[in-house]
Formats: sequence, C-alpha cells, structure tokens
Amino acid sequence: MKKLLFLFLAYSTMYSVNAQVQTPAPSPFCKLEQKVGLTDVTLEYSRPGVKGRTVFGDLVPYGKIWRTGANARTKITFSTDATIDGQTLKAGSYSIFTVPNTESWEVVFYNDGKDSGTPNEFDEQYVAAKATVKSYPVPFNVETFTLDINNITNSSATIDLIWEKTYLAIPFGVPTDAAVLASINNVMSGPGPNDYFQSALYYLQEGKDIEKAKQWIDKAVEMTKDQPRFWILRQQSLIHAKAGDKSGAISAAKSSLKYAEEAGNADYVKMNTDSLKEWGAM
Repeated sequence: MKKLLFLFLAYSTMYSVNAQVQTPAPSPFCKLEQKVGLTDVTLEYSRPGVKGRTVFGDLVPYGKIWRTGANARTKITFSTDATIDGQTLKAGSYSIFTVPNTESWEVVFYNDGKDSGTPNEFDEQYVAAKATVKSYPVPFNVETFTLDINNITNSSATIDLIWEKTYLAIPFGVPTDAAVLASINNVMSGPGPNDYFQSALYYLQEGKDIEKAKQWIDKAVEMTKDQPRFWILRQQSLIHAKAGDKSGAISAAKSSLKYAEEAGNADYVKMNTDSLKEWGAM
C-alpha cells in the first residue's frame, strides 16, 4: 500500500511540474506578408487592445519612444532595398520605433539586431532611416492595434497604423522599375553564353541534332573569347568530334588544356590530354 501511495505521489508531482496551462496571449502575435512590385515585405508584431484605456497621450505617452506594438519589437523585412523619405534601406530586417505626438509622429527604422526592449534614446549608428508623418483622427474606436500594407502600386506602398482613434500612413518605395528594366534588357539582348552552353551540352548528351549543338557551343565560345572558359572549350571539343570535325575538336581540346593548366584543374588537364592522345594529336 505504501509503495502504491509513493508511486501515485511521484507521478502526481512529475505531472504537475511538466504540465503547462495554455491561455490566449493578451497581445496576440501577427505576421503579415505582402508583395509590393517584385519585393516581399513582411511585418511581424503583437496586437494589444484598447481595453477601455486611453492609449495615446496616456498608456503610450507623447514625445517618448514606443516599440509600436507590444511584447517583442515590431519588425519589418524587405527582400530588396527600399526607400523611406528618400533614404535607402538595404534589404533585410528592421525594428520599427515611433515617437507619437498629437499631430505627427516620428518613425524610425532601427537595426541594432535586438529582438526585444525599447531604447531610452536612439543611437544614431543604428538608425537606418527615419521620417515624420502626419497623424489623423479616426471618428470611431479601433479596439485592436493594427499594422497593414496598403496603397500598393508597382513601386510603392504605405505601412498603415491604426489604433484607438489615430491613423497614420508611412510611405515607402521599392526598386521595381530598375529590376524590370534589367530583366527586359537581359531577355531582349538574347541568350547568354551559358544558355548556348547548356543547350549544346543537352543536345550532345541526349544524342540530338549535333550540327545544332555545334552551332550553339561555337556561339558560347565566341561570346567568352575575352575570358575563355576551359569547361566550355572541353565540350566544344567533344561536340566537334561527334560532328566529325576532328581538326576543330583538336583545336578546342588544346585550348581547353591550356586554360585548365593555368587554372590548376587537374581533372580537365587529364581529360583533354586523354582526348588529344586518342585523336593522335599528342
């Protein structure tokens, strides 16, 4: 009986230590992902409620740094560079701090790498960008603190903040136009040497039209003549050999051998040497 009682007490103690009661967070976490142009923008923050309190000017004092939410620092992440009021934010993650006032707010994008805590004052070395934005009264009560991304165009949007009876919008830009123009120019300029190389290699490996493969590999070699690449020249030698052009194969293999030796690539040196011996050139 004593043994059974001991086991019961031990089990009860262990269960009470390991058990964890789960309850809702007072300020639930939110993660928002939004595409703006070609840029992925992610907001991560916690959402406190008004709960009958006076928020701005009381719970959140005017003129003091606020973490712009609750719990861990509110964080925004840009997959590309972005601009805030003419200032460049490099791609990456930033804390958003604000200094509320009655008619306008100071907004600071901060990058000291911490996940929590609010600085007593800003250290300028960590201030990546800052802006002053006008705040507007809302004619109804917004119970839950909300951040959103709105007014989306191909190259800009706003980070909207609304809580209690206050709204503000923080504009930002993204380099969509430059990325699209670069993509258009790249495509419109035609295939690059690697496109020709990969296409020719596939035709060689799959036993397809060898003359077409020969045209493509020759084009790849021509496009890289200022910086010859021994691995492209190696495939040129094999394709020429397969097409029955022995002299072309030997010439390409010799060039590949030369640049492989300069690069110290023993594997390509051996492969080219073996092929040249096989073709009677060594």
